Amino acid sequence: MILITGGARSGKSSLAERLAASVSDRVLYIATSEVTDEEMAERIRLHRQARPAHWRTWEGSQQLASVIDQQAAGEAVILECITTLIANLMFELTGATPVETIDFATVETAIQRQIDELLAACARSPATIYLVTNELGMGIVPENRLARHFRDIAGRVNQRLAAAAESVLLVISGIEVKIK
Repeated sequence: MILITGGARSGKSSLAERLAASVSDRVLYIATSEVTDEEMAERIRLHRQARPAHWRTWEGSQQLASVIDQQAAGEAVILECITTLIANLMFELTGATPVETIDFATVETAIQRQIDELLAACARSPATIYLVTNELGMGIVPENRLARHFRDIAGRVNQRLAAAAESVLLVISGIEVKIK
């Protein structure tokens, strides 16, 4: 498992795509983004259009471990992106609960269980797996409670993924730096 991290629009996805294509013609692209508005629908459409036609795509934030378990040796998997996965899980777990009343410790425990399953699947898989995530902790502390907890949970998830990864690449302005 290779973890690719960096800021928004830093080139993380492009790097994952290049690396996956260099390993195999058979690539599964796990896309965790969901259509929430017209802008996101357009972003997803452009991402789909940019991927090679022979790559397979699986879209969603559920049952990722079972999707990875089905991959074979010689294949490459891109999971894009962990940060979006966390956001989807947070919103699924909290629904319309007022932010002031959310028990973020319980939310994080549920998210970390999903990460446990994902890490176990990555460890079992004979496929080469690239996980793409955002580095959120390099800016100012967010003003609102939800954003602070999201940043903190994402940071702790990223630490676990980095510890388990064979290698970790940081992408800044399209340039990758191997940090592990």
